Amino acid sequence: MSTEPELYFRIRENGAVVFRLDGDNRDLRISYDQIAVINTNRGDYRAHGDHELTPAEETEIQRWINDRLALLQKRESDDAARLVDQLNLATQWAQTKASDSQLDSVTDDLVQAMHDLRTVLLRKKADRISRS
Repeated sequence: MSTEPELYFRIRENGAVVFRLDGDNRDLRISYDQIAVINTNRGDYRAHGDHELTPAEETEIQRWINDRLALLQKRESDDAARLVDQLNLATQWAQTKASDSQLDSVTDDLVQAMHDLRTVLLRKKADRISRS
């Protein structure tokens, strides 16, 4: 039998709820016993109720936090790359397909958002250049 804890991490906004899986019951159903709550914004966790986390559970939870934070960071980079594609597609749509009324309904919002993004990107770039 494995010494690894059988844990299930139910993703939620800003973290997860951690359950211990228990399949050793007479109904032959898997039961989920909540043992901890994770906050990925703070990178920490706490035991649920009166449950005292074992060292193996803590190790598994910390491993999950590290893996999850790495995944979220990768997704943020992927989101930015997809945004470039979306901007190109929006440009093509505006140039070739959009009607005057469609353009009127989105132009101000798009220009404001793009100006805001440009301002942030240029400020961050200037900060990086000044530090090097």
